[in-house]
Amino acid sequence: MPNNKNSWLSRLIDEFREIARWFAPGLGVKRWFLFIMAGITLLGVGFAMLLLDLYRTDSTNETLLSILSYASLRFLPRIFRILIFGGIGVWLVGYGIVRLNRSLLRPYLRSGRILLDDLTNYRRRERGPRIVAIGGGHGLASLLRGLKTWTRNLTAVVTVADDGGSSGRLRADFGILPPGDIRNCLAALSNDEQMLTQLFQYRFSGAGDLSGHSFGNLFITALADITGSFEGAVAESGKVLSVSGRVLPSTLHDVKLVADMQLPHAVNQVRVEGESRIPQMAGRVSRIWLEPNDAPAYPPVLKAILNADMIVIGPGSLYTSILPNLLVQDLLGAIRASRAIKVYVCNIATQSGETDLFSCYDHIRALEEHVGDNLFDVVLCNSNYEGALNEGSQWVKADEKILADSRAFCTDLIHETQPWRHDSAKLATALNDVLEEYSSPLV
Repeated sequence: MPNNKNSWLSRLIDEFREIARWFAPGLGVKRWFLFIMAGITLLGVGFAMLLLDLYRTDSTNETLLSILSYASLRFLPRIFRILIFGGIGVWLVGYGIVRLNRSLLRPYLRSGRILLDDLTNYRRRERGPRIVAIGGGHGLASLLRGLKTWTRNLTAVVTVADDGGSSGRLRADFGILPPGDIRNCLAALSNDEQMLTQLFQYRFSGAGDLSGHSFGNLFITALADITGSFEGAVAESGKVLSVSGRVLPSTLHDVKLVADMQLPHAVNQVRVEGESRIPQMAGRVSRIWLEPNDAPAYPPVLKAILNADMIVIGPGSLYTSILPNLLVQDLLGAIRASRAIKVYVCNIATQSGETDLFSCYDHIRALEEHVGDNLFDVVLCNSNYEGALNEGSQWVKADEKILADSRAFCTDLIHETQPWRHDSAKLATALNDVLEEYSSPLV
């Protein structure tokens, strides 16, 4: 029993000590506590005087009333007293609470930003739908930049089959999964200062060993060594960049992309190994697969897909960004089992060496040849073909075959200055329209 009493007393003392810490010098909160207490006091006095006016009797102590009459300004009309005590009290309480909150939130406030606007925007996006975006490359990054303005409940699922450039070198030298596409998605979802995001995307030049490497790739590689896992490195990178949502690899296994291709002027098909080599062969892909072909999906990805309101696949390189995700069998099974709206976002322009002369229908046909029919509920296509494309690229047009498909949803999606890319805002608005039509809106 004494032990219980001592324990209770010790906890009570600890609580008082914790409260007392709020009144330590230098925190800048004591004055606002005093404002709030003064306001509550004035409100209490005004309310007490109102009750005395209403319920005073002949037996009430006249001396007390005489003193309170001056303290409570009783010589003024009642309405004036209510306005004075109530108005000043309410102002003191309100002003004290606002300034106290500002003092507490000062470490998190950004210059030139209005706190109320930030809070309103945060809460609106917090209530947004659960969206899973699957792909890789710059296409997925453009999609995420638009979606993060609508919702914070975002999960980006990225391929780990990349073996070229900085990612390929790090993969070969350190045995980690390729961080390049993941880095792009983290930067796209970042809410942090622009300079930090630019630093993450910075690519070293020159002739040294760092030439061609991006700072973000090196950063993720270093974190993988510190945390002991690639997924831990990605999670910590997301915290550094203050991302809206999550970026997850489709699988944690070291997979390789392999394709059978029909090359120009060749009789037999050629087998090409490696994601980076497929576009360079300038042939037509007949079949593509992963080795090993039974690599399990990353479990958090499956959970996100099964809980999603919308699954967006693409935009991105058809054979080297989108299909490497869908070829993970567990992931594909989760997409089919999910009750979410499944949207395929078709590319705006063809990719040289990979989808030359492809139309929207050709993209869908190639996907369904590998993953089966009726995977998508909606096929989102661009309908604006104005502007100059990069050399070697052509418009991916919504041809008659795709327009005859009830799943087709066509609208203007091009970026004004880079018409070969999707405009993030237009793409997010189009997806919002799709979600409104099929279920509830994003806002």
